[in-house]
Amino acid sequence: MKSNEPFVDEVMVSVFAGDGGDGCVSMRREKFVPLGGPDGGDGGRGGDVFLVADRNLATLIEQRMNRKVHAESGAAGMRRNRNGCDGVDLVIAVPVGTVVFAADGDRELLSDLSQDGARWRAARGGRGGRGNTQFKTSTRQTPDTAERGRPGQIRELRLSLKLLADVGLVGFPNAGKSTLLGRISDARPRVAAYPFTTLVPCLGVAEVGDRRFVVADIPGLIEGASRGVGLGDRFLRHVERTRVLVHLVDVGSWALESRDLLEGYEAIRKELGSYQPALLERPEIVVLSKMDLVSDRESLKPLEETLQQRGRQVVRVSAATGEGIDTLLQAMQSSLDASAPASDPEPGA
Repeated sequence: MKSNEPFVDEVMVSVFAGDGGDGCVSMRREKFVPLGGPDGGDGGRGGDVFLVADRNLATLIEQRMNRKVHAESGAAGMRRNRNGCDGVDLVIAVPVGTVVFAADGDRELLSDLSQDGARWRAARGGRGGRGNTQFKTSTRQTPDTAERGRPGQIRELRLSLKLLADVGLVGFPNAGKSTLLGRISDARPRVAAYPFTTLVPCLGVAEVGDRRFVVADIPGLIEGASRGVGLGDRFLRHVERTRVLVHLVDVGSWALESRDLLEGYEAIRKELGSYQPALLERPEIVVLSKMDLVSDRESLKPLEETLQQRGRQVVRVSAATGEGIDTLLQAMQSSLDASAPASDPEPGA
């Protein structure tokens, strides 16, 4: 995605399949051909509208710019039994990970384009009308009627993008997710010393030896996010496809502001579970971030022991100094190797 291209992850579109061409009414009138009879051809079929997943796209910006799309209609039939040409199908490229719902609020999933090249017919073209040749019978030698082409299907759709990533970084705003992503990959997310710096998800590719995996920086969550508070559940859906969660706990701010770290950790877990209970079953690595700001490191041991008793792997990290980065990358890779690809849960809103 280009740096100046806005990230668009949801859009409403109207798709219009092509209408079928009308059948032709025609009679042969040729010299030296007695009893010419009907020779009207059939109308062509209207073009279909297809959505195709393309790994080279990262946003739905093209669909936002073109909210109404039309496939080509079929041509009308012609004399001398010539059928009209079929309308050309319209193929719309969308990012891999796009899910499709009806725009009327129905939560039923129509299509999940989760693999590169996945193809789904969004609207069916109308059938072409029959020409009068088709109506000729033994008792009706000169029919003078033909069919009109059928109208193409029209559908109102909601396209929603769920990023495909192996690892998802979650945590409170300003927990250090963007800085960490910039440290372990070539991604250049926006970093600043205030909450909600990250307003859109950002992807980066991390390397461990000859292995690579995709890491997603999910915009900061707060209590009530699953109900739409703050940035709300708009970005929670991007966590659904991740195989491993990396939960950042900001111990630097705790050292300065005396926050209850365990309470904050549980608050984020609660929001994930409220949005999609299956997310709580994903492998999770807890990162104690901003360790360079902590002077009394022994004070973190009770928190580490509590988390480890719950089966969590805990890694101390400072993205600013590089402390713990290699250990974290190895932990990510080990968790990915031990986990099967995430089955997509029932779609959220």
